[in-house]
Amino acid sequence: MYLESIVARHRATAARDDRSTDDLIAQCRDLQPTRGFADRLRTDSRSALAVIAEVKRRSPSKGELWGDRSIAPLVGDYVAGGASCLSVLTDVDHFGGSPADLAEARTLAALPVLRKDFTVSMNDVVDARLMGADCVLLIAAVLSAAEMVDMVRVAREVAIDVLVETHDESEVERSLNLGVEMIGVNQRDLVTFEVDHERALRMVSVIPNNVLRIAESGVRNANDARDLRQAGFDAVLVGESLLVSDDPQRAVTELRVS
Repeated sequence: MYLESIVARHRATAARDDRSTDDLIAQCRDLQPTRGFADRLRTDSRSALAVIAEVKRRSPSKGELWGDRSIAPLVGDYVAGGASCLSVLTDVDHFGGSPADLAEARTLAALPVLRKDFTVSMNDVVDARLMGADCVLLIAAVLSAAEMVDMVRVAREVAIDVLVETHDESEVERSLNLGVEMIGVNQRDLVTFEVDHERALRMVSVIPNNVLRIAESGVRNANDARDLRQAGFDAVLVGESLLVSDDPQRAVTELRVS
């Protein structure tokens, strides 16, 4: 299974990491403040559906997407199209990403950036901050309740925002207990990689209005965006449909439905 093998690889890498978390946290003290990922989404979503536009070179299910091309024109299109934030894959082995892609994206645009990866340790959280991310992704399906508590605590220590990705109502409940301000609903099954477009529409009602509600994966066009906005979502995280578009700038603009 995709998910099990990917997470196993990341956990094996984390097990070999003997760096002190406290030392890494100390390195964050002199960093510039983050750009306010959640704040930007909250502001932009008042007028229209906010878009988190993704930089993804390839995926296990779709193969090559952006490939080895420069990300500069893609990021430029995202900014011109009205994206609120960026999401950058940093997984090397399965998605062809890298921390260098994240650093470059942050240089190319003033938008807040999410580190999109399989976060499995507290050091992973701090690494996201050190590499320049403004937000870190926690996937509820691959983390225990105790791990999520520790990771959210560390994220607050280094002043990086947290987006918790969920796939069912029980994961939403577990996430709400952490007091996070952003919850994503992934419409893609992480085991089969199939997309269920009804999942987000079903789950939005269990996320309180004071929490930013973000639909992830499988957002194909303005019609999908409109359905999600009407259901109560504040933002969408979109990758593949933008990456294969003939005009990513226009594709982003069309998702910003009011």
